[in-house]
Amino acid sequence: MGTELRRLREAAGLKAREVAGLLSSTSAQMSQVEAGLAGVSEERARRLAAHYACADEALIEALVAMATDRTQGWWEEYRGVLPPVFLDVAETEHHGTFLREVVTGHVPGLLQTPDYARAIFGYMIPELPESELKPRVEHRMRRRSVLEREVSIPYETIIHEAALRILVSDRRTARAQLLEVLRAIEDGRATVRVIPLAREGFAGAGIEMMYVGGPLPQLDTVLRDAPHGTAFIDAESQLARFRAMLNKVGKAALQPVESRDFIHHLTKEV
Repeated sequence: MGTELRRLREAAGLKAREVAGLLSSTSAQMSQVEAGLAGVSEERARRLAAHYACADEALIEALVAMATDRTQGWWEEYRGVLPPVFLDVAETEHHGTFLREVVTGHVPGLLQTPDYARAIFGYMIPELPESELKPRVEHRMRRRSVLEREVSIPYETIIHEAALRILVSDRRTARAQLLEVLRAIEDGRATVRVIPLAREGFAGAGIEMMYVGGPLPQLDTVLRDAPHGTAFIDAESQLARFRAMLNKVGKAALQPVESRDFIHHLTKEV
């Protein structure tokens, strides 16, 4: 919400101090709102939209919904226990209208088993103590709630065969992980498509992302893992680029039924 309010202000050609004066506020308070460090009331959100001459009623209502949402999600239990980005990822997924993902190195986090996740987090350097490893695994398992609630979020993931074959732990863990992916398919929790190693013309092995749909296209967000942590991308020009990348990668993937059969075959090999 803060990002969108800042964009609206900049589009209106106003400085933060000018808006602060209109609202009998301060530049520091406006900066906190735009940085996502402070909330705003419904009335103030509407006043800001009016000051910015925003005529997009759908966007205004979406911003008001954000302003009035006081949800204390399960992820808040991990505040002060895990780095803030873990909470941000869970909250972004929770509020998403759909999820589309591409992974090439590991099985998607939303489909991982506890043993698989533990092996991933356990590979970090420096090695994590049990007091930090355990909450990371728990948090990853609880993220799956978006796929298990009564009205689950539409979730499609494209997984490269390499990610399904890499033995992050032992063969028992690998087979259990493949069976968990198959269960997610059969339960209708996930639409899974596989890119085979033998697929010709696929040069996108470095493309990994989670595309989270917002209430409006301009409120979509892309999550990408980077060496310094997860990056949250929401610039419209970038979103268009990532949508095109998703569609391009999708052309190399097998259809859902073929993918299910492909994974079933892999379980026999493991």
